[in-house]
Amino acid sequence: MDPEVWRWLWLILALVLAAGEITTAGFFLLPFSLGAIAASVLAFASLGFEWQLLGFALVSAGSFAAMRPLAAKLDREGITVGIGSRRLIGEPAVAITDIDPDDGGMIRVQREEWRADSDDGRLILAGSSITVVEVKGTRCIVRLDAIGPGDS
Repeated sequence: MDPEVWRWLWLILALVLAAGEITTAGFFLLPFSLGAIAASVLAFASLGFEWQLLGFALVSAGSFAAMRPLAAKLDREGITVGIGSRRLIGEPAVAITDIDPDDGGMIRVQREEWRADSDDGRLILAGSSITVVEVKGTRCIVRLDAIGPGDS
């Protein structure tokens, strides 16, 4: 095949693999995309197909080995606790309205206001110190830490 064609084939392969990586999880296609970019660079440098193939294999293998620890870390259980609304779990908060066992109430946590329910179904008075123990949808489930002002 014409060397000019290989330059563009490697580049197209790199783009297709990168697009595939975006739509899948696990960092599996990205190393091969990087290998195809390396092979494309070698093709543009007018090196033979054997060198391009070697460059593809070496860069793909090296990238795969380098990304494996990162992929393993991201796949570990519990890594998502600090992401999205789950970042609130364990955070201290203050009840800004009474948290009624039937209707819930409002809390302030990390400068945000959230609807909340008590974890044990007790009334929590406004001003009480609480801790977020769970997030269910758009509601925080909270536990009473200290009694609010004016309570005994």
